[in-house]
Amino acid sequence: MKQEPNPLEKESGISRRTFLQGIGAGAAATGLLTVAAPPQTADAKEAYGTSVGPNATQVTLKINGTEHRTAVEPRHTLLDVMRQKLDITGPKPICERGSCGGCTVMLDKQPIYSCMMLAIDAVGKEITTVEGLSKDGELDPVQKAFVQHDAQMCGFCTPGFVVSVRALLDRNPNPTLNDVKKAVSGNTCRCGTYPRIFEAALTAAKLQRGGV
Repeated sequence: MKQEPNPLEKESGISRRTFLQGIGAGAAATGLLTVAAPPQTADAKEAYGTSVGPNATQVTLKINGTEHRTAVEPRHTLLDVMRQKLDITGPKPICERGSCGGCTVMLDKQPIYSCMMLAIDAVGKEITTVEGLSKDGELDPVQKAFVQHDAQMCGFCTPGFVVSVRALLDRNPNPTLNDVKKAVSGNTCRCGTYPRIFEAALTAAKLQRGGV
């Protein structure tokens, strides 16, 4: 039986067959252009930087004042490298999507989520974890205050809070309660120990200034 022409095709002048043929011709042209594309010039390589990977490459990470030489793949996060390769386990993998703050470290004195930073992007930076806050066996004022106020329950989120508070006191040695709340707003305590964390932060500021 002869198929009746589609009335829409009559109005537009475009049939399904010609439409598909046009797509095929466009795809073929794109393929030819891709094959014929010139190699990347030296100026382009310099503009976009030298690519790394996909295999592991040797990097040096300066963490808590010590240089660590290790092999990392471009996809490895700073958190993974610290925990799995360097046995620095203070930063905790909780959400691993930059929303809980359990993996907080300082990068050049700024608090960052180590689960959201590639290890190769941390090369040449000063990285400080909770392990690096105590000096010569003496706890940091923030650590002392957290112990004094029992500002932890399960303790899994505590390292991230301690680092965030330490970063706050480095830039503001006399914070208000609102300053503290803002500084730790990127950290989550699922046990709900926030009041004691806030008290610990304010006490740490006093201890740092020589108060009791």
